[in-house]
Amino acid sequence: MTVIARRLAGHLARGIVMILVVATVSFFIVRNIPGDPLAAQVEKYVQQGMDPAAAAQATAVMYGFMPKGTLWEQYADYMTGLLRFDLGVSVINPGTPVTDVLIGAAKWTVLPVLIGTLLSFLVGIVMGVYAAIKRTGKLGDLLAISGSLLHGVPQYVLALLLVVIFATLIPILPTDGVADILFEPGFNAAYIGSLVEHAVLPVATYALSAYGGWILAMKSSVVTVLGDDFILASELRGMKRSIIFRYIARNAILPLFTILALSLGTLLGGAVFIERIFNYPGLGLMLIDSINGRDYALMGGAFLLITVSVIIANIVADLFYTVIDPRVRSGGEAA
Repeated sequence: MTVIARRLAGHLARGIVMILVVATVSFFIVRNIPGDPLAAQVEKYVQQGMDPAAAAQATAVMYGFMPKGTLWEQYADYMTGLLRFDLGVSVINPGTPVTDVLIGAAKWTVLPVLIGTLLSFLVGIVMGVYAAIKRTGKLGDLLAISGSLLHGVPQYVLALLLVVIFATLIPILPTDGVADILFEPGFNAAYIGSLVEHAVLPVATYALSAYGGWILAMKSSVVTVLGDDFILASELRGMKRSIIFRYIARNAILPLFTILALSLGTLLGGAVFIERIFNYPGLGLMLIDSINGRDYALMGGAFLLITVSVIIANIVADLFYTVIDPRVRSGGEAA
């Protein structure tokens, strides 16, 4: 069995165990949160003079389901449904399967997060290389300071600053929703333009909040590579500066690919503040609504989706690093 196949098998086995553990923990935690919307609805019907059995039936019709059995029986049903990719029915979206709600919210989170992260990664690594090479000059100091400042500012503060600048002081960008309600959803220029316009500030927030970390990490990695023997040998042999620069960037960027894969996995759960500020109907805003509405199934589904994304990101990062770095492959085969 190859090194990659062995690593993949090990990661998959650990990932399945982790998913089952998180599903179990989240099931019992969310059901111990005070408040039950289904019980509250039944109580409301009873106070209106309805028979308890009829009240329970009316609530089941309204929401599409009613929990049955003891807590452990509900847990067994939940885990059985999980094996069928059935996460239950949402309470705050009556009659709608949790998987449908998650898919509907994920499409508004994945694209802005992906664009913002990749944009910050590309700009950050380029500026990080220059910050390292020019670290004794004013340009290097300026780039390093910009990275430190942005790295220390929380995401929600950046989002609020962008709102103040581009929606209040210079009102040129919208800050609410995903598109203007005047445009009919579909594949048409007006609607797509509105989508892009509404996505500018969330994407800019993602990009700016991550930029500082990338430039600082890349600068540190390049400075380390600059001291390697092969760089000194290349300079002594009179190799062209452009070729040396390419070698430096290629070796320094390797560790950052792992961080990139991990960040893409964790950002699905880190969009709460940004989506709340911009009222962007993604996974973060959906998670807030599910907590406020005590939607147990939707909360558990959201936690599970975030866990799965992190596990997949870890697997991709490890396998990708194994592929691009021959030292890892040779070391694994030797073992």
